[in-house]
Amino acid sequence: MKIVSDCAADLTKSDIEKFGITVAPLFIQFPDGEVNASDITPDDFYERLKSMAPKIPTTAQPSAGIFTNIYKNLTESGEDVVSIHISGGLSGTIESARLGAAQLPGKSVGIVDSLTLSGGERFQVLAAAMAARAGWMKEDVLEKLSKIRKANEVIYTLETLEYLQRGGRIGRVQALAGSLLHLKPIIHVEKSDGKYSTVGKERTVLKALIAITDYIAKVYGKDTPLWITVLHGQLAEQAENLAELVHEKVNVGKLEILRISPVLGVHTGPGIVGVAAVPLDLIEGLD
Repeated sequence: MKIVSDCAADLTKSDIEKFGITVAPLFIQFPDGEVNASDITPDDFYERLKSMAPKIPTTAQPSAGIFTNIYKNLTESGEDVVSIHISGGLSGTIESARLGAAQLPGKSVGIVDSLTLSGGERFQVLAAAMAARAGWMKEDVLEKLSKIRKANEVIYTLETLEYLQRGGRIGRVQALAGSLLHLKPIIHVEKSDGKYSTVGKERTVLKALIAITDYIAKVYGKDTPLWITVLHGQLAEQAENLAELVHEKVNVGKLEILRISPVLGVHTGPGIVGVAAVPLDLIEGLD
């Protein structure tokens, strides 16, 4: 079985190489040309982003043809494919994947809407890759992914709302009000539709980090061992602070700190920090 995803899953190079995951490109469109988001480092991207102010680049999903070619190459040997992608509530990537798979009737390609992004999507991709390597059947892999979707959380805060406002991702009035009051929104991804929902606002990043930690503790309690991924744009110190807070409030079975993909940073700016969490027992033992 072969696993396909996209760069919004924030997979590391080690993840991709270890499990042989195929990553479909997402694109960042700068005034001087289009860039595969996997081909630019976060820091290089944020420097270009800041230099463009007050404008921002745009993003573009893979075409259906790109997916058709990926699936054709992977299924030539008769193997099944499970293709897991960023929430359809946030991107049209999943629809491109479905259209691409439809061009290959008779091929076994399972398209999965992760209903999330970033670390939450990564948990599903890694679980699928581990299960595939262990010889699981496709139906069993899909069942496991369904359980992870119901149990994972992605929640984050932003230093500023200006990038969401510039990109048209939230209403202009709300964005301006947030900027004037210096509020830090606390945003998570709803499991029901894979869209963003604001769960609170704080006046400082530190208070927002505490609120994020409290939210995770409320969802999982103190006894459930969790796999925690702390993700950030260019807030390394705040990411470390968040990791420490999480350790104090919940049962951390595994924790890592990673950078988010530049393709997600287009709409958040460099001042993003947050957590992806999932019960460790849903993934532990697959590898």
